[in-house]
Amino acid sequence: MNITQNILTEKAIELLKTLIRTQSFSGEEDKTGDAIEAFLRSFGIETKRQHNNIYAFNKYFDESKPTLLLNSHHDTVKPNSAYTKDPFDAHIEDGKLYGLGSNDAGGCLVSLLATFVHFYEKEGLSHNIIMAATGEEEDAGEKSIRALLPILPQIDVAIVGEPTLMDLAIAEKGLVVFDAVVSGTPSHAAHPNDDNCIYNAIETLQWFKDYSFDKVSDALGEVKLTVTQINAGKQHNVVPAQVDLVVDVRVNDCYSNQEISDILQKEAPCKMTPRSLRLNSSCIDPDHALVKSGLALGRKTYGSPTLSDQAALTCQSVKLGPGDSTRSHSANEFIFVREIEEGIDIYIKTLTGFLQ
Repeated sequence: MNITQNILTEKAIELLKTLIRTQSFSGEEDKTGDAIEAFLRSFGIETKRQHNNIYAFNKYFDESKPTLLLNSHHDTVKPNSAYTKDPFDAHIEDGKLYGLGSNDAGGCLVSLLATFVHFYEKEGLSHNIIMAATGEEEDAGEKSIRALLPILPQIDVAIVGEPTLMDLAIAEKGLVVFDAVVSGTPSHAAHPNDDNCIYNAIETLQWFKDYSFDKVSDALGEVKLTVTQINAGKQHNVVPAQVDLVVDVRVNDCYSNQEISDILQKEAPCKMTPRSLRLNSSCIDPDHALVKSGLALGRKTYGSPTLSDQAALTCQSVKLGPGDSTRSHSANEFIFVREIEEGIDIYIKTLTGFLQ
């Protein structure tokens, strides 16, 4: 197989147009999965499929070598009501490729697929390569990369394709969402009550506002705790028994989610129940050879506050991809065509430095 980078880039952009035109909300990615399989098979690459997770191994996969995972997702959120363009009309306008999922994370996905094709037949690489185009990322579903990882060989390092302007996110915050309950004594509103849970919540909310965790990460800064929802009472003349709060905690790489849960359940002035502890923070050693290869190309490193499928990985990983995360989930989503061209070039050059 002898294909130029320019042709690979053209084919990647055409694939992205196909993906945009094909509805692929989380859990409904079967048709985009078909398109990704067809793309890889057009280069003579054997694909495997689990649910809507499409994956492939480089031609000279050697079990004695460590393995690099290239991963991005092909599911999308549903378009919001502010769209003025057809979210499924993939078209280029003023250098921008418009369409739902173009930026998050279609541009990253097709760029990684093109990169995988570039390296597929190369011999003598330091690492094996697995390409995984996965589903259900947007809702962290059970048939996402979490279902795929147990059947893959051991992964030693990973690139997760998400829009980062092709800078290297060497750490990513985790997430724990808590349901919190502030208790009190229910009563008729006409009678005295010194244990009104709504008034009790004032002190509790202030506690959350003032609270800070001790450990600060070089890459990710402080753990960020935010009360995002509050609910209490059903009628005007009844003092309710409790106020329900939702607390969103973005966890840096100094803590595990279990540690955050243990701390808050011990110290918070109300009952705290975590919904899940599986979305842990992730990071890669800043001195890792993969990071150094990117830095040698003039890319920057940073810590990312947003969540991705990195949270499912236990190996070291870096988040890297074309596009800008501020465009994700926005109306009239787009990615610049030049960002895809640049993304493929930087991916290939970064991996060339790392794998050889």
